[in-house]
Amino acid sequence: MSKYLTPARRVAVGTAAAGVAVIAATALVAPSATADARFNLPNGRAHGEGFTIFRTGEKVVVGPSLAANGAGRSAWVSGKVRVAAPGIETREAGPNNGPRGEDELPGSNGTSTTDAAATLSIGYVVGCQVDIGTMGAGLSGFGTDPGQEITSLGGSFSLPLAPGKIVYAQIEKKQLQKPGTYYFYWQRSQMEIQGCGGYAQARSMVTVERTGIDHDKVSLWGKPFSIG
Repeated sequence: MSKYLTPARRVAVGTAAAGVAVIAATALVAPSATADARFNLPNGRAHGEGFTIFRTGEKVVVGPSLAANGAGRSAWVSGKVRVAAPGIETREAGPNNGPRGEDELPGSNGTSTTDAAATLSIGYVVGCQVDIGTMGAGLSGFGTDPGQEITSLGGSFSLPLAPGKIVYAQIEKKQLQKPGTYYFYWQRSQMEIQGCGGYAQARSMVTVERTGIDHDKVSLWGKPFSIG
């Protein structure tokens, strides 16, 4: 379940050098072969001109699928994001166009901005029999066409994941309209993996994108972990 901390519900983000990304160490975190496996993931930060993204308290619990079909598996993810953004513009968002595919909006990871000063996107990249540990800025070759997009505003989501496929499971997206320091956290959001006959991996991805003439984007990646 995703929650917000008051009074900083107004999310804001600053500028960043175009295409900049901070990639965490790519050594895979793997659960044991027993029932539920619990582990903590390292903190991270990404700097841009006028703002800094902080990710802390990221935790994962991996276990069998609640569907009890013998083929699926589940991961419950938690974490916190803080954006210190004193240097962005003040600009309100327009109508929300919703998610759009990577083919239509390259580099967007399936999200669409609404002319706000910036956008904060939080989610997880999940792959089946694909090494996602070396993925970098822009998700080159990500291939989130409309048939592959998975989006969710908190809670839980089911991921139909065929071998060789990668999906982006979005926990939250917020339009950022003025300078400030803002907080977001998610607690035990469930990812239900179905259809993957081999190993599955995931890693968190926090993206701040500034719109306007000086279009900038910064992505902060979490450490990859195995979902069995």
